[in-house]
Amino acid sequence: QVQLVESGGGLVQAGGSLRLSCAASGRTFSGRTMGWFRQAPGKEREFVGCIRWSGATSYADSVKGRFAISSDNARNTCYLQMDSLKPEDTAIYYCAASPGYCGSASGRYDYWGQGTQVTVSS
Repeated sequence: QVQLVESGGGLVQAGGSLRLSCAASGRTFSGRTMGWFRQAPGKEREFVGCIRWSGATSYADSVKGRFAISSDNARNTCYLQMDSLKPEDTAIYYCAASPGYCGSASGRYDYWGQGTQVTVSS
């Protein structure tokens, strides 16, 4: 019904920036929320942040002030701008979609992308 594709991952140095994109296709995206999660080796998948259709956002404490989520509703695309990157930000980043939920509970998101690797070198 809804397909999500992440892009923009890669290798960056500590202190650098990277912008991830999540393109949605399939059904129309009106009223949906988009979430970002990440999973590092040996760790559980963790919440990064989310954005509502209105543009309201929420972030995990670990990234607040460094990461910013935005969306282009006309293009059904959500972005994760990552600044001041740290080696501990290294993970596979996933985007997810929900019909209305914007929060940290991964089970509340109905659709998931395949993930994109972000590696931050020291």
